[in-house]
Amino acid sequence: MPGDVAEGTVDGFAEMFRRVAAREVEAGELIAYASELRAAGRKPQTAEMYKAWIAHNPDHPLLHAVYFNYSVALTEIEDLTGATIALRETIRLKPDFCPSYINLGSVQERLGRSDRAVNEWMALVNLFPTVTGDAVVHKTMALKQIGRIFETNSNHVAAEQIFRQSLDIDPEQDEVVQHLIALRQRQCKWPVIEALPRISAQRLTAEIPPLTAAYHTDDPLFQLAVAHRYNRRSVGLPTRSEIAEVQPSQARTPGRLRIGYVSSDLRGHAVGFGMTEVMELHDRRDFEIFAYYCGIRFTDVTQSRIRQAVDHWTDLNDLNDQQAARRIAADQIDILVDLNGYTKDARTRIFALRPAPINVNWFGFPGSMGSPYHHYVIGDEHTIPASHELYYSEKVVRLPCYQPNDRHRVVASSSPPRHELGLPEGQLVYCCLNNLQKLTRLTFERWMVILQHVPDSVLWLLRGNDSTNDALRHLAGQHGVAAERLIFAGNMSNPWHLARLSQADLFLDTLPYGAHTSASDALWMGVPVLTLSGRSFAARVCGSLIRAAGLEQMVTATPNHYVRRAIELGRDRQQLAQIKQRLIAGRDGCLLFDTPLLVRNLEGLYRQMWDDFARGERPRPDLRNLDVYHEIGIAEDLVGIELLSDEAYLSLYRERLTDRDAMAPLGPDGRLWHT
Repeated sequence: MPGDVAEGTVDGFAEMFRRVAAREVEAGELIAYASELRAAGRKPQTAEMYKAWIAHNPDHPLLHAVYFNYSVALTEIEDLTGATIALRETIRLKPDFCPSYINLGSVQERLGRSDRAVNEWMALVNLFPTVTGDAVVHKTMALKQIGRIFETNSNHVAAEQIFRQSLDIDPEQDEVVQHLIALRQRQCKWPVIEALPRISAQRLTAEIPPLTAAYHTDDPLFQLAVAHRYNRRSVGLPTRSEIAEVQPSQARTPGRLRIGYVSSDLRGHAVGFGMTEVMELHDRRDFEIFAYYCGIRFTDVTQSRIRQAVDHWTDLNDLNDQQAARRIAADQIDILVDLNGYTKDARTRIFALRPAPINVNWFGFPGSMGSPYHHYVIGDEHTIPASHELYYSEKVVRLPCYQPNDRHRVVASSSPPRHELGLPEGQLVYCCLNNLQKLTRLTFERWMVILQHVPDSVLWLLRGNDSTNDALRHLAGQHGVAAERLIFAGNMSNPWHLARLSQADLFLDTLPYGAHTSASDALWMGVPVLTLSGRSFAARVCGSLIRAAGLEQMVTATPNHYVRRAIELGRDRQQLAQIKQRLIAGRDGCLLFDTPLLVRNLEGLYRQMWDDFARGERPRPDLRNLDVYHEIGIAEDLVGIELLSDEAYLSLYRERLTDRDAMAPLGPDGRLWHT
């Protein structure tokens, strides 16, 4: 009632409330006024106004529309039960009002009722036996939501079927294509990209998102082009006026450099684990550290350590991108570090708004951002050798070792014995506890050759869902390897996961997306890691970590060398034991785990970046020819391209560019003309 509403609302609230009670307000006027209330931040009053109008207009022909808006208002004040009731009334009054089914399913999902959410969306799907006009939009939207729920709940087979059905209705759904490809990667369905009845394989490839591309191909020029395309289409460029609203009113003359880290993963996540000790070791005499968090609202031990370590912690979840950028600009950040890249819950558009003079890509994403506003990428001599700088739009700067590590992570006091983990006593245990989406056909075939030549061995993998595990065992049988030699590790809390790693004898890496944190975990626990280094960033991180741990001989350059070395070590237990002893003996003093050294060098890079900016020499991202590289890449065998030598790989692109240049000149400044 009017007397219950807080003061300071939109002018005339009491008068409007009186008119509503007198039935003097039509639905259109009500909705317009409610929009003003909502824009003024008076969301409870918005809901109260709708509620009053409904009470006094039970027979109005637009009652269903007002009920729908009422449900939105209730959702915004977290009255999800009330929103459910309002949406069911909307459906009762107008069963063919499609948005009510979409929202009702979303509300059920937020209430933790995934099964009910699917039922509501399926009711909408079944509402249209034939697909015409607006029905296409509503039906495909419902199918997308159903598929997403199945995907979230690891029901990958059902999710793939739903996404295929949606694409059969409307093949022009880029987001659904992206989900479909990622699903097939998680299920180890090869080829990952195959033509659909109404969509060619090339068209599917054209929509692959950046992280999925890193799992799929060791083609860094294509990955760069994918990142650039994704940035333009999915992030977009803000207008000049939007950027102007964010810019600080005047330049700051820094005493201490202000470093801002933006991430959704500053918690019990690979990025959080790696960054914790970095935050603790920053030199507060010269640096002031700001953390901007945009992830799930969940506080754990890792996040608590980070919050205690930084000078300022800001949760961005209640701020839109423009508001978040203004907050960062108000903090007068000098260097803003993107610890997400194109990963889940990233807030890339904040960087596009340029709230800080310098943007840095580091650690969260294994590749170039391909954006016009990321100025630097941090790597090391192995992840980005000088000859590979053409694969990055940013200026490359380097640490002694790219990856940070926390030397104080908790490890369980004892490792579960092998029999509790389902591992055989006395046999050699090869392992790869990477997520299964990193596994490709070529890597799996190499592993099968290794197991064939080392018969008293097993392969310990991280569990997928049951259908994926069964499919991999079946494939092993087709390669002459008994299905029971593939053993799957279940989920464990991180301390116990680290402890169980010590039961493995040798970690076998994947290509093109290798082990990153999982490799440093294995090395920390004294397990040697064998890798095959490729060209792209994701394919070279593991080699960087192994070299930094002092085991250069475990980095191979060709598939044949990788397989031979794995077989040799599997047959020569004494040699493998010596490597393990050397790893354990050198662990505490090796480069990989020298976090103080990494932080000192990182701070040196920040000073160098600021000096560049102060001299007017901030790098300009190199975005030449990226559309052309994308067109070239989607026409190539992106899986088999990893078998090419570096020289053959560059020759392939030069030939394609030469062909294109003959038809439509690209100009002498294309990046490959300078290599």
